[in-house]
Amino acid sequence: MPKQKHIGMTIFAISSIPLILVLGNSMLIPILPKMKSVLHISQLKVSLVISAFSIAAAISIPILGYLSDRFSRKAVIIPALILYGSGGLLAGVAAAWFSNAYVWIMVGRMMQGIGAAGTAPIAMALTGDLFKGGEQSKVLGLVEASNGIGKVISPLIGSLFALLFWYAAFFAFPIFCFLSVLLTIFFIKEKKTKKEPPSFGTYVKGLASVFKTEGRWLFVAYLTGAICLFTLFGILFYISDILEKRYQIDGVLKGGILAIPLLFMTTTSYMTGAKIGKKMKRMKALIIMGLLLMTVSFASLIFFQKLVPFFTVLAVSSIGTGLVLPCINSFITGSVPTDRRGFVTSLYGSVRFLGVAIGPPIFSKLMEWSRTGMFLTTAGLTLICALLCMFLIRVAKKESSKEKEKDTLFEKLQFT
Repeated sequence: MPKQKHIGMTIFAISSIPLILVLGNSMLIPILPKMKSVLHISQLKVSLVISAFSIAAAISIPILGYLSDRFSRKAVIIPALILYGSGGLLAGVAAAWFSNAYVWIMVGRMMQGIGAAGTAPIAMALTGDLFKGGEQSKVLGLVEASNGIGKVISPLIGSLFALLFWYAAFFAFPIFCFLSVLLTIFFIKEKKTKKEPPSFGTYVKGLASVFKTEGRWLFVAYLTGAICLFTLFGILFYISDILEKRYQIDGVLKGGILAIPLLFMTTTSYMTGAKIGKKMKRMKALIIMGLLLMTVSFASLIFFQKLVPFFTVLAVSSIGTGLVLPCINSFITGSVPTDRRGFVTSLYGSVRFLGVAIGPPIFSKLMEWSRTGMFLTTAGLTLICALLCMFLIRVAKKESSKEKEKDTLFEKLQFT
């Protein structure tokens, strides 16, 4: 654990990493309709601006997760943040001066996605390295809350930058990344290890043993995290579209409205992370409860068209997401030994990114098909996840004193 006097700044530095990450998509959501009209591109193409970032991240995350286990977390995080900022700079320059702007924006977004692969997932592994027990859960709650805060403020930031010119948000990425790099360099001190990193063959065998014993539970956790992010960004994409088309709401007001469900999610994530500790039964109950709240909320949205009732019901799903994600994060971060934690948490980050990537394009098609069908399909997905969590995760009825002292969560779980 970091020295007491540096704990606050260490947590702040770690939390800045997912905060930077989430700006990559959420900050651009308010400007997507403007991008569509200025660049004369289709609804599908504009949704791919989000997907290109997320797919590149999803592909790169397992590789960077392995490298963080092989070398160090900071050795991956710092270059990743630099690449992330450079991709934003390229996209901004392309939008301002290139004739084939869309192509170069997509290149910049893929660069950002590769950089993003070395941020939040590695930060989760780093948290697992530096903090233990209930302290670990609290910090992971803060990390998820930071992720949520980024989602809350990023539509507002994107809308404010758009007041200058629509692509101004791209130029903000290098600035934010530079600040996070400084915080990482000066305030995150990794533990020195005298052990030689394992060979690739040994590493793969270790991972195989983890997935052999914990595979079904990890699959459910990964799927749940992906579905939460899929529904979140899909709904945000839908809201961004209807606010502009149906209600003619744009600019900062639109960013503020988009932030409402994210604010509920962030507040709930912070409170959940602070309370769960390492209590397995409580985590499982909160995961199932959160998924059921999401199911009820999405199914009920078919009856509401006006903005105030719609957002009131939608807030229930945001609370549900805030209950689920910190618990899933705590399970996964503590489920494996330190020398393989980077890969397993990164793989989790990868499937979360896939959820983000497919959300906007799939919701784009669902919007064309049926509003009712879109919300019922979403509700069905969250219900399936709730049932999987209910039946595939069994928590031991009693925990011995020795079990309570163990570092890894999987040693406390039984799997069907």
